[in-house]
Amino acid sequence: MNRTRPAFRSSLLPLLVALGAGLAGAAQAQSLVELFTAAKGYDATYQSAKSQADATYAHGEQAKAGILPTVGLAAGASQSSQSSSLASLDGRNYGSQSAALSATQPLYRPGNWISYEQGKRQNDIAQSQLLAAEQDLIVRVSQAYFDVLTATDTLTFVRSQKDAVAEQLASAKRNFEVGTSTIVDTRDAQAKYDLVVAQELAADNDLRVKSLALDQIVGKSGTAPKPLLQPVVLSAVQPADVGFWVQQSEASNPAILQSTIALDIAKLETEKAEDGHKPTLDLTGSYSSANNNGSSQLSGNYSTNVASIGLSFNLPLYAGGAVQNRVKETLALEDKARSDLDFAKRNVAQTTRTAFFGLQSGLSQVKAYEAAEASTQSALDANKLGYQVGVKINIDVLNAQSQLYSTKASLAKARYDVLVGGLKLRQASGVLKDEDLQPINAQLAP
Repeated sequence: MNRTRPAFRSSLLPLLVALGAGLAGAAQAQSLVELFTAAKGYDATYQSAKSQADATYAHGEQAKAGILPTVGLAAGASQSSQSSSLASLDGRNYGSQSAALSATQPLYRPGNWISYEQGKRQNDIAQSQLLAAEQDLIVRVSQAYFDVLTATDTLTFVRSQKDAVAEQLASAKRNFEVGTSTIVDTRDAQAKYDLVVAQELAADNDLRVKSLALDQIVGKSGTAPKPLLQPVVLSAVQPADVGFWVQQSEASNPAILQSTIALDIAKLETEKAEDGHKPTLDLTGSYSSANNNGSSQLSGNYSTNVASIGLSFNLPLYAGGAVQNRVKETLALEDKARSDLDFAKRNVAQTTRTAFFGLQSGLSQVKAYEAAEASTQSALDANKLGYQVGVKINIDVLNAQSQLYSTKASLAKARYDVLVGGLKLRQASGVLKDEDLQPINAQLAP
């Protein structure tokens, strides 16, 4: 008993170390929501869009100054020394201090009010741009997340295939040594094994590249996405009507919203150009105070206070044809904005239809791959049994194994594509929000 205990401990130690490493890796795994939250505070593309939205909002607010009063304060002081051939004026030193407060309130400036309306539309564009950037980030993070899971599954299946081929290679070698099979089985198994080793190297490198891409988006190193719970349950497209999604995209897609607002701004720009021949009227007022310590003619101190209020009227009579040509320019730009809106609607409708039918096709592919997985598993079992009884050769078993693991990898990728496809459909229709990640997050392993 005492002699067996050290051997038992030495054999148990590597197992405990491996188990501890596995638990540590599981504890460090991140969910989709966790990585999206990290990306939202790190991703340079999203941060750039956020700053651009803030700048657009501030630019729109500048137009408000055209309808609000302007107030200015001016002050000055001077000191003079005078010399003259007249004794009464020679040697005079005098100075002055002055301050003036002025204000102007636009009363009738139609162009300024139109600019103010345009500024408010610019704020709407800023919000739409930020929404589009957030939706893009959701899709990019999700795509990178499931790309890593796809690469992980592929590497796992390739390694499983490698183990199965190695076992088949060993069996072929044993059978050849005892004379129950030819060298052909051994050569076939060896060729298949060498091919799987090459595939393993490629899959391992692909996983490394996909992991680095995810790290770059979320700003963390060594990210480890949580896998999907088994069995995977995928929901059907609801509602299953492509017309509903297209109609929803016309009302909610950020690209269409931006183009619609841009057309409104172009129309307002035409109105502003047409108002170029209209008069303007401002209310003006000022108050100034000056304190003089003598002058070139007078001695003694005196002060002067002046207050004024009035109206400033301006009527353009002739501007060299600038107003008419400006109107022509804005009308052409208005037509361009209308064409851009039509293009955006057609493009979004096409993108939405593509996403909808792609998602439906993906769900059908998942069902087909699930059936194929069961069929290829049965075919592999039959080939193994046939090989044992001598009615099948080694290459039949190897091909069946390769087909099974290829089907498993395709099935896993099809499931991930469906999950990302659902997000892309909601993005195309303009209703994608970060809350839409919660149903996917609930399907991840704890």
